[in-house]
Amino acid sequence: MPNQRAARYSRQTLHFFEDVGLVVIALATIFAGYQETMLMIDNARVTLADLLLMFLYLEILTMVGLYFESGKLPVRFPLYIAMVAMARYVIVDIKEMDNIRLLGVSASIVLVALAVLVIRYGHVRYPYLEDMEKSASKDTSLRN
Repeated sequence: MPNQRAARYSRQTLHFFEDVGLVVIALATIFAGYQETMLMIDNARVTLADLLLMFLYLEILTMVGLYFESGKLPVRFPLYIAMVAMARYVIVDIKEMDNIRLLGVSASIVLVALAVLVIRYGHVRYPYLEDMEKSASKDTSLRN
């Protein structure tokens, strides 16, 4: 019994710190988005790089929201964020990039995109048991 109590206390403590960390990430992301918005207003112009950065902030907030909602973090979301970040890097630094670096970053984007496809294929072809149970319960409720 003492081991079960300690394990439960450890899980609760870990979940508390996870939640605190997620709140800090969400608040920092909101503040960074605010700063970027104020910078765009001060400059009186919006560039594609600015929009991609704002999109990155929204993706991070979506990822935090999904984690709060489901308690799980889909691996695909950080990969999406990585692709957008690399695309932003290309857009911002295209003038200073040599051909080799541009090809390297482009190849990296393609590799991450392929990783997303492999993960999606694996998820569809070999779904988690929880997903299969949820799908079965939805099908049952739709039939009734």
